[in-house]
Amino acid sequence: MPTPELHAPARPVAAAPRLPWPALLAMSAGGFVTIMTEALPAGVLPAMSADLGVGQSAAGQSVTLYAVGSIAAAVPLTAVTGRLPRKPLLLVAVGGFAAANAVTAVSPSYPLTMAARFAAGLVAGLLWALLAGYARGIVAPEQRGRAMAVAMTGSTVALSVGVPAGTVLASLVGWRATFGLMSAIALALTGWMLFVLPEPPGRADRTDRARTPVRRVLRTPGVAAVLAVTATFVLAHNILYTYVAALLAPLGLDGRTDTVLLVIGLSSLASILGTGALIDRYLRPLTIAASVLLAVAALLLAAALLGSAGWPVYAAAALWGLGFGGAATLLQTAVADAAGPAGDIAQSLLVTCWNLGIAVGGLAGGLLLDHAGPTALPWSALVLLAAALAVTLGGRRHAFPARHEHSSV
Repeated sequence: MPTPELHAPARPVAAAPRLPWPALLAMSAGGFVTIMTEALPAGVLPAMSADLGVGQSAAGQSVTLYAVGSIAAAVPLTAVTGRLPRKPLLLVAVGGFAAANAVTAVSPSYPLTMAARFAAGLVAGLLWALLAGYARGIVAPEQRGRAMAVAMTGSTVALSVGVPAGTVLASLVGWRATFGLMSAIALALTGWMLFVLPEPPGRADRTDRARTPVRRVLRTPGVAAVLAVTATFVLAHNILYTYVAALLAPLGLDGRTDTVLLVIGLSSLASILGTGALIDRYLRPLTIAASVLLAVAALLLAAALLGSAGWPVYAAAALWGLGFGGAATLLQTAVADAAGPAGDIAQSLLVTCWNLGIAVGGLAGGLLLDHAGPTALPWSALVLLAAALAVTLGGRRHAFPARHEHSSV
């Protein structure tokens, strides 16, 4: 009878697969193009309105129509295209930005410009619904959170430095040339994605996933709770962010809006880097921390307005960015985990809730500002963030489960 070896060699530990960096960075660039296309009109509004022969409020509807397009497209386009390969769809979405921005750059009329902006919103709704599932689908399960964090970095970079840089560029070469440059970047990105993006595996069951009704996805445990947190959190953020200049004016900081936005942007970058490192093990604590940090920022802003002191604003801006920067990645990961095979539909619902938060935030914040003054804005945001925190804490089983998973990259 053979005897076992007393000193058998240890079995080698398999190295974790490396992240597909070229593909994830290409997706990150897609997020950059999306946010730049969405937000750039805000930085070039005076020149844009003068060139199109309309008032600034009318030109500002270019941002509204973009959001409306995203809301209109996310769920139906995701459902209709559910059986199609993901890679061609993502290429079509990015190519759509190239076309829409090119039309915006050369459009001689206000109606055509608005149509191009609506079309850009349509492809944005499709892209955001695809991006999270795509990033998760090309990596190992224990790397999904970090992969999403990398793919979402481009949107944070766009908000923090891209839009200010685009505004400066537009002042030098004109707003039309800046949109033309965005079109060229989107076109080049389409070519890059063609070569570096793999088709996500697991296509065999795509037909069954495509037939999943929206109402069934909404009834999936945890999905509705994540969507509720998304809506309230983004609404609170946008009530403050849309009217940040109005918040700063009573404090004598109206000339410092760019500095405050830069602080928010830089701390948002730090937030998404930290989120990427920790999300696969600490999704629940990070989501709770996001609401708490943004709530403390709102409280500091309220205190600054009550005391007419400007110094808390910069601390509030730093906490604000830390709370908001990683929020998209956290919420998209949570809804994908909760929805399982119906992740694409769940992502489209999240995109819809996110854009509704943007649109309603601008409307609600404007009404509050007109009827109650700037002091009402942070207190309203606090109420919404308290609701978001309560739902997050209550979603321990399905929406934001407690977990501690070790992942390595």
